[in-house]
Amino acid sequence: MKIQKFTLPAVNPYKANQLKAEQAEQKPKMKTDKLEISSEAKKLSEVSSFSAQRNERVQQLKAQVQAGTYEVEPEKLAADLVKHFKP
Repeated sequence: MKIQKFTLPAVNPYKANQLKAEQAEQKPKMKTDKLEISSEAKKLSEVSSFSAQRNERVQQLKAQVQAGTYEVEPEKLAADLVKHFKP
């Protein structure tokens, strides 16, 4: 029986550190998500005069309902409902 020399594979103790350093360098290179809002979208997100007028009208209606002075016009309500649901 012949016994051959046992050889260890070459181990580079700095290889692990080198791999960690390479991985750390790659992380900043990864793509990230970005969000860009167009100028048109910014204009839409601003409060318009229409919404300000609408808020004022809603506050008036709330006050009338709480005071008990709000009256519904049945003919106008019916006409608006027909207009809304009619194709």
